[in-house]
Amino acid sequence: MSNVVVLGAGMVGSVIARDMSEKHEVSVVDNNTQTLKLFKKRLPSIDTIEADALNGEALKEILEPFDLVISAVPGHLGFNTLKNIIESGKNVVDISFAAENCLELDYLAKKHKVTAVIDCGVAPGMDNLLLGFHNTKIEVTDFECYVGGLPKIRTKPFEYKAPFSPIDVIAEYTRPVHYFENGRELVKEPLTDRELIDFDRVGTLEAFNTDGLRSLIYTMNHIPNMKEKTLRYPGHVEAIRTLKQSGFFDTEPVTVNGMEISPLEFTSKVLINEWKLKRKEPEYTIMRVRISGLENGKRKEFIYDLFDEYDTIKEETSMARTTGFAANAVANLILKQKFDKVGVYAPEHIGGHTDCCKTVIDYMEERKVRYRLEVNNLD
Repeated sequence: MSNVVVLGAGMVGSVIARDMSEKHEVSVVDNNTQTLKLFKKRLPSIDTIEADALNGEALKEILEPFDLVISAVPGHLGFNTLKNIIESGKNVVDISFAAENCLELDYLAKKHKVTAVIDCGVAPGMDNLLLGFHNTKIEVTDFECYVGGLPKIRTKPFEYKAPFSPIDVIAEYTRPVHYFENGRELVKEPLTDRELIDFDRVGTLEAFNTDGLRSLIYTMNHIPNMKEKTLRYPGHVEAIRTLKQSGFFDTEPVTVNGMEISPLEFTSKVLINEWKLKRKEPEYTIMRVRISGLENGKRKEFIYDLFDEYDTIKEETSMARTTGFAANAVANLILKQKFDKVGVYAPEHIGGHTDCCKTVIDYMEERKVRYRLEVNNLD
């Protein structure tokens, strides 16, 4: 049994802690008193610590007795928190999805002899893992990932609820999109190339460009065609474009009644109620990963489909389950020394390492998060 600490007691962090506590000693750190009270009410057997993960010296002291850290802090805190963890000399699995390129901390992880795995969620995360696995088996030519978390009950105008903080979701709608086409890295605006796709069990969804390739831009840039798209109910793109074009996502402060406020901060405060998942509200996560390429000179296609719903028994969201269990599966690989390379790594590195991909998928399967595989011969 290992001693594990989770940074962040929110929706995903609490699921990570609950799941890890079944086989490990677990503590949770958060800087919000109310969040910790709610966490303790739900999971009274898990120790909680109130602290700021951005305070490097204090964090180093807190982390000292732990074998591994799982970072589930909001994205805008992710990079500096990861840096502090690495400087504390602790192995870490990170799901914060920071906007910065966390691979740049590789030199620091090597200096402190730390194993750090970033972007360990559903997407980015599991899609990277699957690509990393197939990259060792075939000559991959095409990679596509379509993914979204959605409420079952559709409410106008957005027909969306955010499992993460609104400001992190808005970042997906504002960051330039990097993708690969015919061997060239290209950049587009987000919310572009809208297309309608039919899915079993949920019907028609709209897909649009978001900047989801992340580490794959650096680690898999030998693959000629790669793209990632977000899934929403039809009409969501138009609603978001209206806000964006009207300046509600601008970061430059404006003066209102003598006070300066960022439109983005204001929008986030308003949307936090509009987008917040209610307790026990039914929702689902849907993802399709398509990987194709040459195997022994013949074209082959591998399609992975995921559909996961809110767990009514444990009262855990599908986005927290699909994200948190992926992080925990990788955390267990590190704890069992099945992946022990020093440095900063992404899930695609895990997928290409011995039998790690199967171990992660089996871990998810045990928790009823299932990736259905379809294999097609294209020649």
